[in-house]
Amino acid sequence: MEELSPNLDQATYWTQSAGPTWVELNDDLDRQIAPMGAAAIAALAPKPGERIIDIGCGCGQTVLALAEAVGPRGRVLGVDISEPMLAVARRKAEAAGAGAAQFLEADAQVCAFDPGAADAVFSRFGVMFFADPTAAFANIRRALKPGGRLAFLCWRGMLENPWMTEPLSAGLKHLPPRPPPEPDAPGPFAFADGERLRGLLTAAGFSGVEVRPHDQKISNDPAASIRMALRVGPLGAMLRDNPEARDAVEADVRAALTAHLVDGQVIMDSATWIVTARNP
Repeated sequence: MEELSPNLDQATYWTQSAGPTWVELNDDLDRQIAPMGAAAIAALAPKPGERIIDIGCGCGQTVLALAEAVGPRGRVLGVDISEPMLAVARRKAEAAGAGAAQFLEADAQVCAFDPGAADAVFSRFGVMFFADPTAAFANIRRALKPGGRLAFLCWRGMLENPWMTEPLSAGLKHLPPRPPPEPDAPGPFAFADGERLRGLLTAAGFSGVEVRPHDQKISNDPAASIRMALRVGPLGAMLRDNPEARDAVEADVRAALTAHLVDGQVIMDSATWIVTARNP
């Protein structure tokens, strides 16, 4: 793991803390974000026989979808820094008989990808955590053939995503004050500024950069929605530090989410960017 030096904090976080949580909640999380990932895969338009890299592939849902699209003559390499999540991805691929799927534990910012070997690069919420995004995207671009395609999905601003802000606001009254997040710091909402994101990709050498807003309802059953609100994201981190507040926080989070029940599902708005670009 010495090669992970630019992102060791993220590697530790996703291996020791967030990764095991995502493994435990994998079914809940995949069910919620699968439709958004499908929209980004459609923007990539994978073709039979292509070689694709999936950056931050996590527990493998998008790798399997891409592997189905490229077929037995293609290859999909899922890359992640979280070995617990990759272990789940490997088991899923084996169970599905997805011979096109391969996996690598590595940091995409510094990984020595085969130069010019990939037809396309994809990511669903896996590129917002680099210490140096320009260096990371430049390294990823070098893995693409001339004319190779990039497509990824990332969150817009936190305030545009009530699935995050409403449970967080409901719980904060029971928790100690927290410092405001550092603007543009690595994290889920690092690319909230679409113009900054466009500039990062251009500086990394990509051309034809398009940053398109994507608004989509996301849904889950109430129990899953509450589990995720209490375990994932900033509220989950604060509860790990303040476990004595859990009961009070859970009661208010449950009330906040119940207000969004429709036909037995918690349905809330989400706001993302679908980003596409090419290697010249």
